[in-house]
Amino acid sequence: MTDEILIIITISTIIFISPLVSKFTKIPTVPVEIILGALAVYFSLIVEHTIFELVAELGFLYLMFLAGLEVDLRRIIDSDPKILKKSLVYNAILFSLSFLITWYFGLSNIFVVTLPLISIGMLAALKKEYGEEDWVSLSILIGLVGEIVSIIVLTAVSAGLELGFRWEFAKTMMLFTAFLIVLIIIYKIFHNLLWWYPEIKRYLMPEEDHQEQDIRVSMAIFFLLITIMIYLKLEVAFGAFIAGTFIKTFFEHNKALPTKLEHFGFGWLVPIFFIHVGTSFELQSLFHDGLFAKALMIVAAMIFIRLVASFLFMKDLKRGKFLLIGLSHSMPLTLLIAVITLAYHNHSITQFYYYAFILASILEVLIVMIIIKLLNNLLFRDNIN
Repeated sequence: MTDEILIIITISTIIFISPLVSKFTKIPTVPVEIILGALAVYFSLIVEHTIFELVAELGFLYLMFLAGLEVDLRRIIDSDPKILKKSLVYNAILFSLSFLITWYFGLSNIFVVTLPLISIGMLAALKKEYGEEDWVSLSILIGLVGEIVSIIVLTAVSAGLELGFRWEFAKTMMLFTAFLIVLIIIYKIFHNLLWWYPEIKRYLMPEEDHQEQDIRVSMAIFFLLITIMIYLKLEVAFGAFIAGTFIKTFFEHNKALPTKLEHFGFGWLVPIFFIHVGTSFELQSLFHDGLFAKALMIVAAMIFIRLVASFLFMKDLKRGKFLLIGLSHSMPLTLLIAVITLAYHNHSITQFYYYAFILASILEVLIVMIIIKLLNNLLFRDNIN
């Protein structure tokens, strides 16, 4: 009982002080939560507990749900076909370079998946800081396509790690493909239904809502899709992601809903997941031979392949701003941690590489944010001159 009380007090304190520490240190909140989680377990303020792990798992699923809320399928479909094609080629380049790096250095196959991951979560912070810059808007659009690709890859890898790349895996992937086809059909049906009867979405989520019906409907869709994924034995995180995408795409009339859901998630559930990630990191491992160097190598590889791929958009952005696209995609913090956690639990990577990836996920945010600021100021100064 004493341990439970101590865990609750410690987690509550970390959730409360993380934004304050973030403002003071100018470090994004997520790395702060991971670091404080690692410190808490180091000083025995947090110990292993089933309920803590369960809530952390729910926090991860809600994080994937919020990731889906960033993806508006209509925006992608209505985009310039040339940009969409380039976005797919961009992702193909990332995976190709990742494969070459993995093969050349004799790394684990999981590196082919982890190095090219894209998550647009940190792009929200860039948008707040730099506004509606042309490179920010283009980066978000490309990132949306990249995040969908990354989520699909995450689902495939998760199935492979759990079932082994045998006949069971092949059956699961065929089921997953069929599920994607069904989702496309449902999208078409629901899209046409709302076009003919637009009052449906206002009935489900009325503009004057005094019973938080919009959140209730969102949570119902969230848990329904998670249940379907559990029944189909597919990656549950994909169901959470699809739930968020569904809400973003079809209930765009409720402008306040994404903000309400984000406030709930980032104010409580999601921080618990990142604190839990921090508790799985042993601070003593920082002094292991080669860990810091290995983390820097991972950061360098992730930045390198994106900078190379960003040359694809050289004609779309002037004065080297295309490089900012590659840099802005070099911080797949949440998705990277999700994939390496799955890989570590399925014994696809050693504890050493698990720690190296966690450290790399923190370092890349700090390093990339600084580089983007310096490069953007340089390009902006050149435009003035």
